[in-house]
Amino acid sequence: MAAQTSLEIGGAGLRLYPGYLARERQAAMLAAVRAVFAAAPLFTPRMPKSGRPFTVRMSNCGPLGWLSDESGYRYAPTHPETGKPWPPVPDALIAMWNDVAQYPRPPEACLINFYGPAAKMGLHQDRDEADFAAPVVSLSLGDSCLFRVGGLKRGDATHSFRLNSGDVVVLGGGARLAFHGVDRIYPGTSTLLAEGGRINLTLRRVTRPGVETSSPRRAAAEIIHD
Repeated sequence: MAAQTSLEIGGAGLRLYPGYLARERQAAMLAAVRAVFAAAPLFTPRMPKSGRPFTVRMSNCGPLGWLSDESGYRYAPTHPETGKPWPPVPDALIAMWNDVAQYPRPPEACLINFYGPAAKMGLHQDRDEADFAAPVVSLSLGDSCLFRVGGLKRGDATHSFRLNSGDVVVLGGGARLAFHGVDRIYPGTSTLLAEGGRINLTLRRVTRPGVETSSPRRAAAEIIHD
């Protein structure tokens, strides 16, 4: 794999790899993502308690998938609508993780968010995992977005920058629990997706070292009851 240039943002463990995937590799990755959607269709998550729908639709691949509904945030081994296990993480995403994560164990979940032109994601922390030593690795495909990242408290100062198709962001080290979100989508900035919009793929290690993820129900139970 070709060496990539990384930019350190704030020196706290957030690494940006602009243009990590060239256009041909973006198209190949998109084909792999569409195969995931064929097996695990996009669904609309809902906010805990209120049941208010997210503005993004989502799916997952890997032994575990992240869910949100009235009962809360959690990882589960099956799709909430089909009841089927999530499809495996595509090899190209595993290769990306191995290249940039700087972590010796493979990802256990890949959350896939689809953003339409009006979708956004409020500031939040990725903290439903049991192992914060592993980074969160995200890949953007399609339309550009304005990405915002802050500190470990919701009220900390934030920094915003544009993410384009093929860019990769790694939240690790002191930035692993940084608040982050998507303020807006820039429609029409990419022709990768025929339907328009943005796909974000977020790779995560969910369980503590020593938990056997070949048994996903056991792994999910650890997270739910942690």
